[in-house]
Amino acid sequence: MARVTGSDTVPDDFARYVADSPTSYHAAAAARDRFVAAGFTALEESAEWPTAPGGYVVVRDGAVVAWRVPAGAGPTTPFRVLGAHTDSPGFRLKPHAVVRADGWERLNVEVYGGPILGSWFDRDLAVAGRVVDPDGTVRLVRTEAVARIPHVAIHLERTDDFRPDRQRHLLPVVGVDDGSDPADVRHWLREALGDAVAGDLFLADTQPAARIGVGGRLLACGRMDNLTSVHAGLAGLLEAPEDAGHVAVLAAFDHEEVGSASTSGAAGPLLEDVVGRIQEGLGASRSEAARALRGSWLLSSDAGHLVHPGHPEKHDPGNRPRPGGGPLLKVSATQRYTTDARGEALFAATCAAAGVPWQHYVNVNTIPGGSTIGPLAATRLGIPTVDVGVGLLSMHSARELVHVDDLVALHAAVAAFLAG
Repeated sequence: MARVTGSDTVPDDFARYVADSPTSYHAAAAARDRFVAAGFTALEESAEWPTAPGGYVVVRDGAVVAWRVPAGAGPTTPFRVLGAHTDSPGFRLKPHAVVRADGWERLNVEVYGGPILGSWFDRDLAVAGRVVDPDGTVRLVRTEAVARIPHVAIHLERTDDFRPDRQRHLLPVVGVDDGSDPADVRHWLREALGDAVAGDLFLADTQPAARIGVGGRLLACGRMDNLTSVHAGLAGLLEAPEDAGHVAVLAAFDHEEVGSASTSGAAGPLLEDVVGRIQEGLGASRSEAARALRGSWLLSSDAGHLVHPGHPEKHDPGNRPRPGGGPLLKVSATQRYTTDARGEALFAATCAAAGVPWQHYVNVNTIPGGSTIGPLAATRLGIPTVDVGVGLLSMHSARELVHVDDLVALHAAVAAFLAG
C-alpha cells in the first residue's frame, strides 16, 4: 500500500499530544487548549451558554466535549459525533500511599483497568494527575521520573510463570529507607505536589514516542488506547467546515477502562447534557430534538486488534486485519460493537471520500473481546452508532504499536465523517 499523505505530520503531532497527556485530566485540558488556540470558546457548565454559531469546548474532570454549530443551524439540525475516551489502563495511587519496608520506600498503588502488568516493570515512571489545594483550586501536576516497579532477578525466581501479586509485587520503588524521618516520601510528595490536600494521581510512563521498524513505518508509544482516537477527533473537528449541515462534535469520555459509570464516563449524562443544551439553544421542541437525533450519527472510535504474528489462532479466520490496511470497522452479534449494515455502508462511503482503505474486525468465537463506549452512548441518546478504530499490537501494554499509515488513515476517515 502506498503511504498516506500526512504520514509524517500526523504521527509527530500525535506524539506531542501524548507527551502532554500523561493522564485523562491532562488529555482533556490539552485538547481544550488546542481548541481555544484555534478560536473555540471555552465554556463552564455552571454558566449560561451562548447560542450563536461557532466552536465551543467544555471539560468535565477527565473528559472533554467540543462542538461546532454551523451558521443556519436550526431545531432539527442533526449531529455528527466522534466518540472516544481519554483514559488508559495503569496504576492509581491509594490514599496514604507511602510504604516502608526492608530499606525501601514504595508507593501503594491500585490497578486501574486491565493493563498488561509485565509491561510496567522496570520502566521509569512519573506521578501525574490532578490535585486540589486548600482553597479549592484544582491543578494538574506531574513529576519527573521518580518511580520503578522492579522485577525479581531470574536467579531468585526460576520460572516462566509470571503472575505478579497485585498487592505485593506492583508497588513502585521511589526511594530508600535510611532510618531518617519516616515522612521522607510524604515530604517529597508535598514538595512535588505543592499544598494539595487531595488528589487523583496515577503512575505515568516517561519514555517518549518513537518511530521504529524498517523505514520508520511503525510508531511505539504509550496510551494509544485511546488517545489515537481523541487526537483524530480533535484534528477532524478543527478541520470541520463552518457551513456544514450538521453540528460536529468530539466527545472524549473518561473511565472507559473501568466501566464508564461516572459523571464523565460514556454511561453518564455528559454527552446527553451537552447535546440537550445545544438543542435548547437552537430552540428545539422535544419532537424536533428527537427528529434531529434520529438523523444523526455517532462514530465510536476506539483502538482494535491487528492479527498478532505470534498468536494467529486468537483471531477470526475470515477477518484478518493487517498493518497498513486502514482503520477497523468493528462488528459483533452481541452488541459489544454497535455496527450494523447501515453503519457499515456509512463508514465505507466515509473512507471512500477520504481516499483510505478500511478492514473488518470481529472477535473469534471463543474469545469475547472487549467493548467500547459505542453501545453506552447509543443507549443513552438513541443515535445510530458505528464502532471503528485504529489497529494496534500490544493493546493495554505500557507501550503499544501502530502502523503510521493506519494512524493517518484514521485521521482522514474521522475528518471526512465530521465534515459530512
